Amino acid sequence: MNRITVIGIGYKPLNKRTQEIMEGARVILATTRLLTVFQGYDLFDRVKEKVLVIDSVERTMEYLKTALSQESLLPVVVLASGDPMFSGIGSRIVRELGKEPVEVIPDLSSIQVAFSRIKEPWEEAFLVSLHGGPDPKKRRRLPYEIGHIPRLIRHHQRIAILTDRENNPQAIAATLPPDVLVYVFEKLGYDDERITQGTPREIAARIFADPNLVIIKRIGDSDSDQRIPFGLTETEISHSRGLITKDEVRAITLHALRLPARGIFWDIGAGSGSISIEAARLCPELTVYAIENEKEQADHIEANKMRFDAANVNVVRGLAPRALITLPRPDRVFIGGNRGKLNDIIDVVADTPAKIVVANAVTLKTLSAVLEGLEKKSFLTTVTGVSVWRTRVLAGAKQARALNPVFIVKGEKPV
Repeated sequence: MNRITVIGIGYKPLNKRTQEIMEGARVILATTRLLTVFQGYDLFDRVKEKVLVIDSVERTMEYLKTALSQESLLPVVVLASGDPMFSGIGSRIVRELGKEPVEVIPDLSSIQVAFSRIKEPWEEAFLVSLHGGPDPKKRRRLPYEIGHIPRLIRHHQRIAILTDRENNPQAIAATLPPDVLVYVFEKLGYDDERITQGTPREIAARIFADPNLVIIKRIGDSDSDQRIPFGLTETEISHSRGLITKDEVRAITLHALRLPARGIFWDIGAGSGSISIEAARLCPELTVYAIENEKEQADHIEANKMRFDAANVNVVRGLAPRALITLPRPDRVFIGGNRGKLNDIIDVVADTPAKIVVANAVTLKTLSAVLEGLEKKSFLTTVTGVSVWRTRVLAGAKQARALNPVFIVKGEKPV
């Protein structure tokens, strides 16, 4: 028998082996809420003297670590809700204690049960946890926040959200666009389980019992009608006097950046924001800062942000490097314009966590300056020369016309 067994409960009967594990345990750890659930199982009366209620995750972990050092306390069963490895305590137990002493026996996850209740498929649903933990004073850092949800629903037909008392259904609904349907599942698996369906406005006006979870379904369009996430053209993007990164160069630049799915991206000297807008659409969970000092260009970025619903683009009106000082530290950086401040910008960027910095140069002088600046800061550099030819019709015949060549410099921090 494993020394620690994490057992999910809540939705289906315990099989014979799981019952035997519980009957053979020295201690069964449960929270107050899970004790209420466990009392509904036939097995409870046979093992109730072994149940120890601990409502703190930290104290549970302390108990398990002590138990592993004292054989007299083993074996231990830890009760969990649904699937312990889906945003549950099982993940933390395995992470801190290792895989060898732990066995995990899942029940159905609450997400599975919720989708089955409304008879909706969930194989392509996007799953989000907004559950910061049971202790409001020790909330864990979450990969998503409520503010991300409106952006995510534009890219996913269905989203399922694990909630908590702070990130509750009414707070979530208050951020949503009107073209979605919201389901709230209260106390799934309990005798007083309740499911509520409504518009964001209707859900935002109500109060719901804990525990609960939320499913959001986008309505009014089909999967085949989804917008193209990458490939905007110069004619679609608002800009001035041809001052825009050309389509082909933009594609290669974004490829060189190797943008993360989430994190922070600085687009310095963003111009019309073509790089920022494409990056934001390509990676909707990425937070983009488009830094631009010229008013006309910054206005173009704002217009493009609205036109293409790039809510994750933040327009910073100011001159780098001064405008960079208060921004969140980036994971990637693109240097488009520099207004003669290239070395100062590189100095600031080099002191950030950014693993990749990309800069485009039109002249050999700028190319040399970028290489020198990055290499002085120990970046490993590569240069790609891009020479683009486009066809045009002249005198009834197609001819090839060359655009100005561009040098794409990529700097990578050594591992």
